[in-house]
Amino acid sequence: MSLIVKIGKQGKRMVKKLLPEEKHHLSYTRRIERVKTAKRICAMTFDDGPMDMPASPDRFQGRALTDVLLDILAEFEAKGTFDVVGDTGENYPDQAGKLGSAAWGGVKFDHYPDLGCDEKGGAAHNDRLIRRILEEGHQITNHGYRHIIFGKKPFVYGAREYLGGVDKAVDDLNRLDLLLREQYGYQITMSRPPHYVDKMQDGFTSYDVYDRLGYQYMAASFDGAGWLPSTLSDPEAALEAEVSAMVEPMRRALEKDPEFFCGQIIFQKDGYNMSKRTPVAFGLRKQLELLKEYGYQVVTVAELMEESPFADLDQGDPLFDKLCRLQGDRAVAYSDNQVRLDQPMTWGELAMLLSPKREAMGRRWAKIRRTGRHEHAYCGALEWCVEQGLLPAGTQPDGPVNALPGGHFGRVEGFTRRQIYEAYQE
Repeated sequence: MSLIVKIGKQGKRMVKKLLPEEKHHLSYTRRIERVKTAKRICAMTFDDGPMDMPASPDRFQGRALTDVLLDILAEFEAKGTFDVVGDTGENYPDQAGKLGSAAWGGVKFDHYPDLGCDEKGGAAHNDRLIRRILEEGHQITNHGYRHIIFGKKPFVYGAREYLGGVDKAVDDLNRLDLLLREQYGYQITMSRPPHYVDKMQDGFTSYDVYDRLGYQYMAASFDGAGWLPSTLSDPEAALEAEVSAMVEPMRRALEKDPEFFCGQIIFQKDGYNMSKRTPVAFGLRKQLELLKEYGYQVVTVAELMEESPFADLDQGDPLFDKLCRLQGDRAVAYSDNQVRLDQPMTWGELAMLLSPKREAMGRRWAKIRRTGRHEHAYCGALEWCVEQGLLPAGTQPDGPVNALPGGHFGRVEGFTRRQIYEAYQE
């Protein structure tokens, strides 16, 4: 099954190349995979923990896996981002799938760290580990309270139960958000959807869920590979191969381009892989040694975004500070976190700049609830702008801007996104 997963990942990349390029839209929630910076800083994320069970194989005197990872990070003065779950103990009845398959820890649901051991995983059961993560300066993000996928994922998880609707997804994430706020005084600001499933059956997506919660979508640009099992039958050889798969791609990338990891987010897992081994416990030190050798500092994703919150705009651009201010209540970047300042601005994008967030988001949500289908990302903003007399009725969202409404702009000599943002009066 692990071979099927690897083939599936390769096939997905091939299909993506053949399909038309995905069309992105301005969004309050952006998918953060990396940011633009020339500094040798990067982030490392750890999904699914915390885990109060030992590494496998256990060569750390029974220490919890999360403790082992924290020990290694501390050794290198590195800061991690822990994408935690709440509690999977409610995900029953269920049974384990075949070891080595994606369903190894549950056919209908996920169970962290393992089926029947739910009390050893998740924030709800691991106060000590959560406190250690926070006290040592790491970041915590929201991976779902019960770690249930948002919508269908038939190829790999055809038998999986899913949330299917925006309200259920918001409620699930809110449980973990509330736990961190009430018990630790910690405000979560980012989330990664379980298994990267975005579309739901009621017309909404994970981006809408995160809009409601005020989160950004934390993705990754480099797979640290600690979650993928080797197909070798000998356990020791398999572990060695899994550790090598974590380290060698990183080594090759750095040898080819020492700047390769600038601003990148590296994906890892705080838990077992599909063969119930934890190569991350053995490969993480090797990865950090490589990054240190090339002069990198590993920081939290939040710290990375303080350097730049955008994928294609850094502090050297004259508009950087202005757009950083605007992003608080205006959608200035696309869903892939690019600003694309040199392309023409459309009427829909202009409407997103002019309309208040609560109006643009609230009106679109109301329309989706009425129709039950996905609606244009700019429909709420356009509706508000037309009502306010800022844009004429019938304005098409994808048409290029060829005139500007008064009141918000100084002198504009063109209609690229850069020129309009330059002229926009805050």
